[in-house]
Amino acid sequence: MPEVIVTAVQTRREKRHFFYLPWTLYQGDPYWIPPLRRNQLELLNYKPHPFYDYAEIQTFVAYRNGQPCGRVAAILNPAHNDRYEEKRGFFGFFESVDDTEVARALLEAAGDWLKQRGMTSIRGPVNPSMNYECGLLVDGFDSSPFFMMTYNPPYYERLVEAAGFLNTQNMYAFWGHVGMLEKLDKKLAFVADESIRRFGVHVRRLDRSRFNEEVRKFLDVYNRSLVGTWGFVPLSEREVEHMSAGLKHLIVPEMTTAAEVDGQMVGAVFALLDYNPRIRKADGRLFPFGFLRLLWNKKAIRRIRLISTNVVPEYQKWGIGLVLLARLVPDVLKWGIQEAEFSWVLESNHLSYQSLKRGGAHITKTYRLYDKELA
Repeated sequence: MPEVIVTAVQTRREKRHFFYLPWTLYQGDPYWIPPLRRNQLELLNYKPHPFYDYAEIQTFVAYRNGQPCGRVAAILNPAHNDRYEEKRGFFGFFESVDDTEVARALLEAAGDWLKQRGMTSIRGPVNPSMNYECGLLVDGFDSSPFFMMTYNPPYYERLVEAAGFLNTQNMYAFWGHVGMLEKLDKKLAFVADESIRRFGVHVRRLDRSRFNEEVRKFLDVYNRSLVGTWGFVPLSEREVEHMSAGLKHLIVPEMTTAAEVDGQMVGAVFALLDYNPRIRKADGRLFPFGFLRLLWNKKAIRRIRLISTNVVPEYQKWGIGLVLLARLVPDVLKWGIQEAEFSWVLESNHLSYQSLKRGGAHITKTYRLYDKELA
């Protein structure tokens, strides 16, 4: 077997090999969704992205017989290490043929790059952090992912573990049908009404007329609410600005709820329509016409991904999470949504995990983050 050669990406040609490899690996796979190309270029730092105001990334391509056969990125995120007082690097954007030699060579190259910068451990996959797409799919290969969730072949688990990585945290995607919401409607309404009456909580949709400001407020709630969550690192101010601009056209007000106390947003929930079937048809291209295909006739989309229900810490015992969902349910039903995915939920998030279980949702996909000590 010819030798595997791993190259640190520098040239335009190597960047093209790195970027387009998934189109070769997933050719004929009915469940793979191509990435939004512009967004992927930014997250790789091939085009500017505010995550890299402080973070660093080095991408690698594996070649055999001169042909690209795998890729990986090594990521240095000082914000994580400052927050957790660690010397941890990350890997992401991992793709490989079914060959342990290729995968091992790639992951060792990423680890060596991080060791040279003083890191003592490595975690992944994150693309490029837990605030974006992350996790290796290890169960649930019989359907396409929902919007902004990852997908990979079953053999990736074997490749990563053969390279010495150990499971550090599972993340779950819970699926539910609209019928479950109808059954929960009365229970939610009672709890929500009590919380509103006792604490003066005001709930509303996000306001389209000042949407940029509203999305920024939501992301501020997001940052504040997740301070105790495993592995979480707040978005920087520039990341908030960048993300709010990107979400502006994707969020529909009917799939959002803000909770206010004394005029201040203290909680928010939003669901994103599942744009993935349209992204597949556009092959990840937004220009010149993909953007129109993505956003045309949103009312025809019948699946949503409930990304986040966030309440700032000082109000988390008030039942505001249920208040948020109760306002959302009628709009979801009126829209005609048939399926919802709640993703992702950390295995260490016992409250959300058990609440979804009690509500009748069931796990359809399991994602995993891995750790490895760098000898």
